Amino acid sequence: MNVTQLDISRRTIAVAAALIGTVSLVIGAHAALNMRALDAAKAVSTDQVTGSIGQASRLALVIGNGHYPDANAPLTQSINDARALSSSLRKNGFDVDMVEDATKDDMVRAVNRLKSRIKRDTVVMLFFGGYGVQAGRESYMLPVNAVIWKESDVRRHGVSIEGVLDMMKEQGAKAKLVVVDASRRNPYERRFRSYSHGLAPISATDNALILSSASPGKVVDDGKGEHSVLVSEFLNNLNAQGSAESVFNKTRLAISRASEGDQVPTVSSSLLEDVHFGEAGG
Repeated sequence: MNVTQLDISRRTIAVAAALIGTVSLVIGAHAALNMRALDAAKAVSTDQVTGSIGQASRLALVIGNGHYPDANAPLTQSINDARALSSSLRKNGFDVDMVEDATKDDMVRAVNRLKSRIKRDTVVMLFFGGYGVQAGRESYMLPVNAVIWKESDVRRHGVSIEGVLDMMKEQGAKAKLVVVDASRRNPYERRFRSYSHGLAPISATDNALILSSASPGKVVDDGKGEHSVLVSEFLNNLNAQGSAESVFNKTRLAISRASEGDQVPTVSSSLLEDVHFGEAGG
């Protein structure tokens, strides 16, 4: 082999080596881009899953019934209360389903929607403002289209609060919060041969916290403000944030003191979870 041939061979090897290096760099860069794309996809997927869990971790069903055909005047406060409470709960991280002037079908569908979304980690809240009636030992939320002439009509046309609580328990809700503003003198009870005022005691099933606007068997008159006394005080304490139990108890005490004992809300608790309102809440 002469010198010229040796020089060509060396140049050929150098060019080949350069080409191999370039190809390796391209392959490496492509692999790196693929890994980044995969990591990004995983991040997006994780964010979506985390977001969906966060969104589903707090659910609220808010029902405000105001226009009952049998009543002498509409319950305007109930509608105002439902709207204001829905807004406040959304700020506290709840996914709210609000229903106004609900018929029996509307209420059943709303409860079924809630049922379909409850998971094991869900904090669930129910609010009802309107007319309520006790039948037997249960308290019933009345839809606006209720046709009630006797006690058995209450069971047929109403929606049992205890029944909704049992559903939440069966679905495995993490905690159950209930606010019932329905201890009003209503147009139905006087039709019964023997009737009782107000609502029956609502027992707190496992891991539940319940606030009712009056003591069992008592009725309260609506004030003249935009909101009912119960919801007005509840919103004040809810906006101040804190634990759910603290918000419920502060509301009870504020109303009891302001009314000098004429209106004493009832709080019943079997909470095992530390539930908070506000951004820091769990």
